[in-house]
Amino acid sequence: KPAKGMTIQLLKCTGDKCIVVTTTVTNSDGRCDVPLLINDSMQPADYQLLFHVGDYFRLIGNADADRFLKIVPIQFTISDASANYHVPLLVSPWAYSTYRGS
Repeated sequence: KPAKGMTIQLLKCTGDKCIVVTTTVTNSDGRCDVPLLINDSMQPADYQLLFHVGDYFRLIGNADADRFLKIVPIQFTISDASANYHVPLLVSPWAYSTYRGS
């Protein structure tokens, strides 16, 4: 089921310092309405996505929301700024997986 209403933060990282680039909330399809990086903001660098899964599971009334996962961090590198980067997250209150989508 798509995760409507999940907060996602995108951070750009240099060394051990990360700055928030943008924060968004997923739509009814569980996706962002617009790309998180576009045009000049799409630069080769290290990034981190923070999926606020604990808040999401509380939002939908899941009784296990506070038992295990709070935030799922996905660290990745953009090496080619002209490529598309799609980072899906499959998540339950107990586990998650991700991959580079198309």
